[in-house]
Amino acid sequence: MLSDPAAIEEKSLALIEEEMGPHRFSRRELALVKRAIHATADFDFAKTIVIHPDAVQAGIEAIRSGAGVVADVQMVEVGLSKERLQRFGGGVSCFISDPDVIADAKQEGLTRAILAMRKAVRLHPQAIYAIGNAPTALLELIRLVETGEAKPSLIVGVPVGFVSAAESKERLERWAGVPFVTCRGRKGGSAVAVAIVNALSLLAIQETG
Repeated sequence: MLSDPAAIEEKSLALIEEEMGPHRFSRRELALVKRAIHATADFDFAKTIVIHPDAVQAGIEAIRSGAGVVADVQMVEVGLSKERLQRFGGGVSCFISDPDVIADAKQEGLTRAILAMRKAVRLHPQAIYAIGNAPTALLELIRLVETGEAKPSLIVGVPVGFVSAAESKERLERWAGVPFVTCRGRKGGSAVAVAIVNALSLLAIQETG
């Protein structure tokens, strides 16, 4: 029985690639997809993940430049490999529980996720945005890019749920205003967003040499 964490992970990823069989992904894209499947044990992501042609390179360059990551919720924030991001001078931010965000959301009758995105783009307009939970965060971020208030280096938009989740991701895919990674349908989630960004930070380190 394997007991070494690195060996278990390596074996898991090998099994995933074996079970996937033929696929449409490049070597770098495959690293993201395998991590998403590893985090969920759900092979549907091999079919539903959509990766913009510039997404992987844009994500790696952003991480190397220290752009940092904005998370929509704390579940994403805590899962990201801060050590790898800090290696390049980046960090992780999440504003959904900030007192001013909570107060403004209550006053305006909007979700905290929307107000958190508005605050985030004021402070980190060119960050990587990792959205795994809140469709309203993704829709608001797209709006803020359209109005010129933000220009994220990359959007990882994989919110999960039954209300607006599939629709928000469909809009991201159709719109393609900036490089993105998304997945079609209702599935997604914080674990998927974390897996994709962590795969990018690992690639950034591996390819730095």
